[in-house]
Amino acid sequence: MTTKIEGGLPAKPVEASVVSDSGPVRAGGARDAAVAAAPPADSLRLTGEAVGLKAMARDLATPAKLDMARIKEIRSAIDSGTYEIHPQEIANRLLALERELLG
Repeated sequence: MTTKIEGGLPAKPVEASVVSDSGPVRAGGARDAAVAAAPPADSLRLTGEAVGLKAMARDLATPAKLDMARIKEIRSAIDSGTYEIHPQEIANRLLALERELLG
């Protein structure tokens, strides 16, 4: 299927007028000179959540300080068989973490 377009178009292309780049127009200058618009400046504003996430990422990127004395103490207790595990305390902390994540 073809459609023929007739009429309504100019016989020759319309030419745009040339704008000279003679610098900004000053007060008292020629009124017929073109005035260039200032280029839009890009801007970025972070929300509080984004700032918090950025700080968290920075904190996670730095290695944590380890308490080597405490690590040696726990290893020694495990090796000697005196390290005690408290399942109820573990369960309570897991439930508290779950509540915190959901709430």
